[in-house]
Amino acid sequence: MTSFSKQISFRWADLDPNFHVRHSVYYDFGAQHRIEILEGLGLTMRTMQSQFFGPIIFREECVFRKEIKLSDAIFIHTKVAKMTADASRWTIVHELKDGNDTLCATISVDGAWMDTKLRKLVNPVPDSVMEALSNMPKSDNFVQL
Repeated sequence: MTSFSKQISFRWADLDPNFHVRHSVYYDFGAQHRIEILEGLGLTMRTMQSQFFGPIIFREECVFRKEIKLSDAIFIHTKVAKMTADASRWTIVHELKDGNDTLCATISVDGAWMDTKLRKLVNPVPDSVMEALSNMPKSDNFVQL
């Protein structure tokens, strides 16, 4: 598998006054896709909640290349671009492309894992994190941190 991909469905509420998808919606779709991928890899919200950890974001950036309109067929493709050997820190990249494979936007997210009781970074991470992130597709220019 080269990436996790799915088609995005837009709603009227996702548009701004210029009749294209508003900027914050891109971030919402990236966050939703990351959670769906982790769930699919067995790292469920229930697992994170019961083991008292969850993802934390340090930086999130979107580069907008082409406007997206309500009726556009858009696909989100997600890969790990950077990761420490112990999976405690990572960068995930989402590419939003249209039906012609034209890049519309790229979202990059740097993150780690937080102990939700202690409110501190988790190190080492639970085995479930290692397993899930190890099974995520890597970008062509993947960097081991």
